[in-house]
Formats: sequence, structure tokens, C-alpha cells
Amino acid sequence: MQLWMTLLLAVQLLSALVMIGLVLVQHGKGADMGASFGSGSSGSLFGATGSANFLSRSTAVCATLFFVCTLGLALMSGKPVGGAAAGGSVLDQPAPAAAGAASSGAAPAGVIPGAIPTPAAAASPSAAASK
Repeated sequence: MQLWMTLLLAVQLLSALVMIGLVLVQHGKGADMGASFGSGSSGSLFGATGSANFLSRSTAVCATLFFVCTLGLALMSGKPVGGAAAGGSVLDQPAPAAAGAASSGAAPAGVIPGAIPTPAAAASPSAAASK
């Protein structure tokens, strides 16, 4: 099983890299205007229109191969797929207890996290009046 997943992952990565290269090599619809200024797209290896058919079909084949490999990896992952029958959603689970948060080093109630504590004597009104 591990061998098949490794093989599918390698084929998926190769098809992704080839597809990226094919998309970057293709000319857009505005490439004809660039050819009139000396781009030279009519003198390419596949001819003026032959490269568009070859590159677009090659891109479609790579995209299909990538999609099939992705589905195969998803099916072979072994994780259950679905809703409540397969374990439910994270939103269906109850929230953790508040007692667990206090023992894990959380700030006590009434204390602002990140605030600088002030001494009690300087905070009292009688200490401010005596100065």
C-alpha cells in the first residue's frame, strides 16, 4: 500500500511540474500582436497554429493525470470520509472544560494578559493624596 501511495505521489508531482511548464510555455490570445513586432511565433517548432493544439492537449492530459492521482491518494489515505457516521464534525464536539484551562498555565480571572502589574500601594487613593 505504501509503495502505491509513493508511486502516485511521484506521478502527481511530476504531472504538476510538467503542467506548470506547459502553461508557462503557451502563448496567450494576445501573442499575435507580439508576432508582428518581431516575436517570431510563426517560425516556432510546431508552426503558427500547431503549437497551440499540441500544448493545450498536453496540458489537458497532465491535468487529467494530476486529477486521477489526487483522487487515488485521497481514496488510499485510509481516513474516513463523511459526516456524523464517520466521527462527526469538529463543530459537533463539545467545548473543553474551563477547569482544564486554569491548570494549564492560563491567566487567572480578572487579570489582563500582557498588562504591567502595578503595586497595590500606588494604586490606592490615600497613597496618592499623601504625596
